[in-house]
Amino acid sequence: MEQVNPAVTEGLAANAVTEISPTDEDGLFEICMESIGGLGAHLAGKMLAEAAVLGMGLNGAHFSSYGSEKKGSPIKSFVRLCAQNQELRTSAQVERPFVIAVFHETILNSAAALSGLRSGGTLIVNTPASPTEIREWTGLQTDTVVCIDATGIALEEGSRVNTAMLGALTQVVSFLNTDAVRAVVSQTFHSKKPAVALANLKTFDRARTELVIDSRAPSTAGREVISVDPAWGYLNAPLGGAIINPANTVEKNLSGSRTGIIPVFEGSKCVHCALCDLVCSDNCLVWDIKVDDGGQWLTRLAGIDYQYCKGCMACVDSCPTGAMREERETPGFADEHRVPLNFKSRPVDGSKIHEPS
Repeated sequence: MEQVNPAVTEGLAANAVTEISPTDEDGLFEICMESIGGLGAHLAGKMLAEAAVLGMGLNGAHFSSYGSEKKGSPIKSFVRLCAQNQELRTSAQVERPFVIAVFHETILNSAAALSGLRSGGTLIVNTPASPTEIREWTGLQTDTVVCIDATGIALEEGSRVNTAMLGALTQVVSFLNTDAVRAVVSQTFHSKKPAVALANLKTFDRARTELVIDSRAPSTAGREVISVDPAWGYLNAPLGGAIINPANTVEKNLSGSRTGIIPVFEGSKCVHCALCDLVCSDNCLVWDIKVDDGGQWLTRLAGIDYQYCKGCMACVDSCPTGAMREERETPGFADEHRVPLNFKSRPVDGSKIHEPS
């Protein structure tokens, strides 16, 4: 059983919340966090629910929905809260949230990302873009849009995106008590190392002050609930578990798995030792065959095909010369610097394949 920091429970009287607003027809306030593995959305939901229940005296629950536990895979984290004098009698997934927190802006490419957002609700997005740009991207011209460069703050403070998003949530949801949430953040990370706790608290505090809010009139009926069902289930699975769909290795785009940082190749520093290629799990490094004046064939690293790069930074960690370095990914950088792999078929986006010299 997990031990609770006495400081959290001792402050309950001072932080107690007697009522919450707004609520749905069942008296519930629901939050949905849309994320990918590696950004800490599950832990953010856990900390928020812990602060609400143990630090503010609310009734609440937290649970997450995800498939394989690996970096880059989709994850949804849900928090459901209600007043202390009300019973919480459902464990179903949140379908009509008051707040949707998007931990990675590429998630917005899916219409399901804003599924069920209630009238008067709030969309929080981890992005350096402005609320106006997010509205143009999503078509959400009503309700409230909040932008916070959570990735930038986390990289500067040496922490993670989740505490920045938690800070934004605490600032946006009026009944959440800042001191209660900070206490849980401190408790959670202090067990690892005091410096880690301090970095995450700085990230939390910066996010509360650096967010950009654009509030507009609420929508008339809220967003439509979009259900994304798997292609196969026990009712329609092929006999014998046969795989009838062809593989899509060549076309698979992993760029949406990156968490805000990207490897950058400097050819002038490269000694072409291929250590990076040994550790690259997605074979996204592009090699070139050159012929010197003596007729000898030389294998040389030409660059990175960012379509297949999920930003694991294994190449950066293995590089002995600094030819691979880590940078913050900015919009358009990957497309501009991509060196497409030389497959027999051209990339699905129609871009030119890399031709060996």
